Amino acid sequence: MSYRTVVMYVEISCFVVCVSGWILVCSTMPIDIWTWSELESTVLGTSNYYSNLWKDCMSDSTGVTDCKNIPSLLALNWDIHMCRALIIISIILAFFGSVLVLVGMKCTKIGGSEIVNARLTFAGGMNYLIGGMCSMIAFSYYGNKLRTEFHDPNYKAQKFEIGVGVFIGWGGSSLLVVGGLIYSIFAGRDGFHSRVVPTKKSIQLLAHTEISESRKPRTTSGSGSYVRDISWSPRL
Repeated sequence: MSYRTVVMYVEISCFVVCVSGWILVCSTMPIDIWTWSELESTVLGTSNYYSNLWKDCMSDSTGVTDCKNIPSLLALNWDIHMCRALIIISIILAFFGSVLVLVGMKCTKIGGSEIVNARLTFAGGMNYLIGGMCSMIAFSYYGNKLRTEFHDPNYKAQKFEIGVGVFIGWGGSSLLVVGGLIYSIFAGRDGFHSRVVPTKKSIQLLAHTEISESRKPRTTSGSGSYVRDISWSPRL
């Protein structure tokens, strides 16, 4: 199996991994359960409180669910705005990374030369890598905030636990980072440290040059030829 075939299969595998990670990160936006808390009551039985970056919800054992959007965006803390911005940036970067990778992959043959395709793939891999890092920072910060509040004895408000949305975000971000890193390594090696691969025409030209050099007459070493001087005199 040639080196180009191996790189092509690696690119296809990384594309599937990165697109899966992008879909997982996108799916966290409509998921309601980023945080959840369960309270027992003698009247309603059990009440569940859960929320995400956009709204707060409550459900009870009777099946009644009520959700309320966050009324004021400006009244929120800066960390919620930061998480929102980082996740949206991650989704946008991963989208453009998919477009660049589709153009530059060796199996699609849409772009120009091999070096141009490799550089496009490298750019797409960097988009995946940066997007995965942005979403990883957002989900990690959010999860660490919930963990700190839960274990803080001085925190008197209602304590929440980490919900399924954060775990899905961690998984999708990890896929984006791994796929983007592999893309950047392989495509960067081909696009910026490309090796000179001899073609059939260059091999024939090299062979013809060697044959021509071998047919040239060999010259003796030195600046001139050595002539032996023999003095002759007739015998008397």
